[in-house]
Amino acid sequence: MSDEVNRIPRQVQLERDALKASLEMGRIRRIIFGSFLVLANAGLFGGTRSWGTDAFVNASSDSSNRPNIVLIFADDLGYGDLGCFGETRWKTPHLDSIAERGVRFTDFHSSQPVCSASRASLLTGCYANRLGIHGALFPASKNGIHEDETLLPELLKPLGYRTGMVGKWHLGHHEKFLPLQHGFDEYLGLPYSNDMWPHGAGSKPSSYPPLPLFHGNQVIDEDVDAEDQKLLTQSYADFAVDFIRRAQKDPFFLYYAHTFPHVPLFVGAEHAGRSNGGLYGDVLEEFDDTVGRILKELDAQGITEKTLVIFTSDNGPWLTYGDHAGTARGLREGKGTVYEGGVRVPMVARWPGKIPAGSVQHETAMTIDLLPTIAGIVGAQLPSRKIDGLNIFDLLTCRPEAKCPHEVFYHYYRVNELQAIRSGVWKLMLPHEVLCIDPKDAGSGGKPGKSIARKITQPELYRLDLDLAESNNLADKEPEVLARLLRYRDEARKDLGDSLVKVQGAGVREPGMVPP
Repeated sequence: MSDEVNRIPRQVQLERDALKASLEMGRIRRIIFGSFLVLANAGLFGGTRSWGTDAFVNASSDSSNRPNIVLIFADDLGYGDLGCFGETRWKTPHLDSIAERGVRFTDFHSSQPVCSASRASLLTGCYANRLGIHGALFPASKNGIHEDETLLPELLKPLGYRTGMVGKWHLGHHEKFLPLQHGFDEYLGLPYSNDMWPHGAGSKPSSYPPLPLFHGNQVIDEDVDAEDQKLLTQSYADFAVDFIRRAQKDPFFLYYAHTFPHVPLFVGAEHAGRSNGGLYGDVLEEFDDTVGRILKELDAQGITEKTLVIFTSDNGPWLTYGDHAGTARGLREGKGTVYEGGVRVPMVARWPGKIPAGSVQHETAMTIDLLPTIAGIVGAQLPSRKIDGLNIFDLLTCRPEAKCPHEVFYHYYRVNELQAIRSGVWKLMLPHEVLCIDPKDAGSGGKPGKSIARKITQPELYRLDLDLAESNNLADKEPEVLARLLRYRDEARKDLGDSLVKVQGAGVREPGMVPP
């Protein structure tokens, strides 16, 4: 690499520092981001794709007949955190408008209540443990998404789609795992969670390295600090709007995986103190505004009618952070558990003319279903490797009498622990240890509270249509239902394994690895 290219990250850093010293926060964000655009379009970031329109080539002559796809993924957003799901402390009018002009799912789930695993499921249509992806990957992790797995953008590119991603990746931070190596033409964002950094609260030194910001495969900010995190939300929106604006007549896939409301929370100066819900509410209102910018750009380009917009979350709220966390609104527990509060997430979608406005879908579905559903919509071939999701187009479009196509869903957590099974209205919690929030010691101001370890020693059976809070164990009263769900457990163990009973699954694949 030439000396000129080597100087680029340092040049951006120096320019950014100078701008911070002399300009207001809102102007800094736009000017810094504009400098990234200029440098990228000039081809100065080695190893990345150009952001210009000439960087894309249609692979299909009829690609213009296919819808655009905008997939927005929040981080640690609670089931009850949107206005259309009952929240009143802060306002989410743009996200609510997606439900008003489309559909709201009341029984939608993430496969696991944690970062990397939930993203693997979303983008591959597989239970994450089938891919060897467990929990949350860390800066010291040597594994990531395998090159042989087919991600959603890799299904779409052969059909002429432009593919862009902005936000949190979290499927491996080594170059072979990054978005450009897995079907995305463009990428701007963080490689993992924003709390994996050396700038945490308190005096205890952190073992984390500096948090990098990537454009493509190139690090353009080597140390994302607190001031930088205040700029992230609007910078992500700038990227997303610019990507849509340059799409012109080609179909596009935009994956916007926001960094927030994962802790630590940061908000831009324009939105600080604006909500009635403290910093958490401010963060969500700024996030909602960025969604509004995306929807407005779709209108400006005249492509609203041909664009499917889907919004959901990776898992439930991180309740141990108290006033820096959202709400599960009547569900039990939150992130880090497979109780409903940890895995049931808000989901809204719109596609004018295809999804009836103001619809509500009560059938069960999961993030693993989005890949096969989108593949069916655009006419893409499903991956050659086995996936677990099914096409839920009839549910998405609220066809009369449409039913969930799955007999059973599985919730794994930690390192391949089979912790829960869902079938119809029934939920089986299998024996395992779960960390529950301590209501007497809630977190505050960005510092976590305490958790209480609870051991489930016998299977617990809940009927969710009558007991959404999972408070009435019916295992002794419904022996036939219990026996049926235990048979599903046995089938899952054969295929996917279960580390709780030391069973290896025949259908589990290896993750990608870098040398130790």
